[in-house]
Amino acid sequence: MNELPREGADHLRAPLDDPSAGSLTDPGASESAERKESAVRSVAVIDIGASSIRMSVAEITPDGKFRTLDTLVQAVDLGREAFDTRRISRATIERSVNILRRFQRVLKEYGIRGSANIRVVATSAVREAINRLAFSDRVYIATGLIVEVIDEAEVNRVTFMGVNPHLEHDPSLRAARSIVVEVGGGSTELLVLRDGNMLFSDTLRLGSLRLLQSLEPVNASVGRRRQLMEYQIARVIDEVAELIPEESETQLIAIGGDIRFAARCMLEHWEPDTLAEIQIAQLEALTAEAIRLDEDALVKKYAISYIEASTVGPALLVYLMLAKHFSIERILVSDSNLREGLLYEMAVGGSWTEAFRKQIIRSALTLGRRCDFDEEHALHVANLATELFGQLRREHHLPDRYEVILHVAAILYQIGSFINTRSSHKHAMYIIRNSELFGLSRNNLLLVGLVARYHRRASPQPTHEGYAMLPREDRVVVSKLAAILRVAIALDETRSGRVSQVRCVREPKRLIIETPGIDDVSIEQLGLRQNGGLFLEVFGIQVMFRGGR
Repeated sequence: MNELPREGADHLRAPLDDPSAGSLTDPGASESAERKESAVRSVAVIDIGASSIRMSVAEITPDGKFRTLDTLVQAVDLGREAFDTRRISRATIERSVNILRRFQRVLKEYGIRGSANIRVVATSAVREAINRLAFSDRVYIATGLIVEVIDEAEVNRVTFMGVNPHLEHDPSLRAARSIVVEVGGGSTELLVLRDGNMLFSDTLRLGSLRLLQSLEPVNASVGRRRQLMEYQIARVIDEVAELIPEESETQLIAIGGDIRFAARCMLEHWEPDTLAEIQIAQLEALTAEAIRLDEDALVKKYAISYIEASTVGPALLVYLMLAKHFSIERILVSDSNLREGLLYEMAVGGSWTEAFRKQIIRSALTLGRRCDFDEEHALHVANLATELFGQLRREHHLPDRYEVILHVAAILYQIGSFINTRSSHKHAMYIIRNSELFGLSRNNLLLVGLVARYHRRASPQPTHEGYAMLPREDRVVVSKLAAILRVAIALDETRSGRVSQVRCVREPKRLIIETPGIDDVSIEQLGLRQNGGLFLEVFGIQVMFRGGR
């Protein structure tokens, strides 16, 4: 079989477009092999990064676990162009297309096809390019692959999902303050966690490629180049330090290919499922060497690719300076990466973990408190909305992750009053769309904002800002969730929290929501009459409250 370079290689071992290339599909496979194929699902994730395009091929078992079968990598100069001119050249777009076509040949050999089994994501380089739509359109036209440009919030979410299992299995690690860092080509992801709670998250415009680009006009010695990089890194760290105060018992958990390279250089044995531990003194020595040696020397000495050799020095310097700033003597290294996080999401069907859900809700509560909301009422409505979502699955047919969107919208629907009680529903949407809630992408924030906006008054209209730009599937989601939210708000019309249980009973022409323990629901029914019309409009059935029973 002709191969693309696996992780750690820097060139094609044989031209993939060779017509003599064979297939991995064996028509004479045994019956037992066929049974095994039917029990597993083969999938792939392609990550279009700043300096390379990487692909991980995996198989997902029926119990929701995955096993990586192959990892391939090809160099491409997306970041160098996007960070410098904010455009990706036609030549680089075509090179990217050719790489993806080669990847497709490998996918064909594995029998992987269809958008449900192939996820293609692009990070900072494509995200910052003003012609990113032209890039993704060209890829789709040439390959049929749909490129999803993921924003910082989604990268933070995957980073959290990769690190959290380590914290959950080690109580002492979980209790301490953990600064999680991943240095990429164009940006650095930074999360701060303690006791399972997200204290801070940010994406810094600091990456190994950016640092290298800043030095291109400078003809300086190795020592001077390091000084210039340290100056730039220190400026960013000083800004972050204002938001993350120094304190004892702080640990640094590092993610990324460059720090994994460092860990493997220093440790003879490292189990991928565990956190590696490297000493700062060792990292300092390796960093100095990585900056001093040129790419050819690094490739020869460490048998790494030219892709890795070009970025390893600046990246390690960022990790080193962060550790020194926080007076950390050791760094814990995780083997997780973006592609594995996305494979995990595919394995669990796109569901969000309970730990991740809690972080989103905690972030929403923080925003609500800043806007002086009625927290007790908000939480009660949110819990009622979640209960209704669970009991009305037959009606809404939505995946579980939309329960989180509904829950957050229920928490935040009142915050528009912080600006003005007039048009508070529109103000709520404005605040939500222009805030940052951990783990929620810009599109998810828009959905939350729209659901909160439609908690009263007019039904969704094609002319409404934000709603008109959504695809049909998302417009339907907003309408369904807003209809459920209105019912949940009506159930707490008295703002007393007296309706704590509901039971949904479907009758031929109406939906009855019973309130066990509450006999008189006339006030709640009045609230439903004022705002319950959207439920009939969306689901085609009348909803009523019935007390007692």
